[in-house]
Amino acid sequence: MSVSRGFLVIAPFYMIVGVLIGAQMGGSGDHTLAPAHAHINLLGFTLMMLFGLAYSRFPDAAASPLARLHFWLHQAGALILCVLLVLLFSGRITEAAMFPLAPIAELAVLIGLVCFAVNMVRHAR
Repeated sequence: MSVSRGFLVIAPFYMIVGVLIGAQMGGSGDHTLAPAHAHINLLGFTLMMLFGLAYSRFPDAAASPLARLHFWLHQAGALILCVLLVLLFSGRITEAAMFPLAPIAELAVLIGLVCFAVNMVRHAR
């Protein structure tokens, strides 16, 4: 599977989860998961959809090793962060229990974003 297709196929699943959490919050009147809901929609759907569209527009960037590294770093980091945030805001874990996994996941997303930026500078013409 191409990097572009990978991002584009996975993104809607995050949106479905985000919408389900939003519907649950709206129906229950309990909005404690709002920060997790926002992160799922942003890290999961919005960014992945944008990455997928960018890589489809610049196939040379999508074919580079940086794109594959970006894809896997973002997948791991976003999934771990979103799960941890749902657990945190639902009261199942404490903020202290997120250490060291959350900072590692955040770093994975950040390194992935740097890979994306370098890749776009090199290939977006």
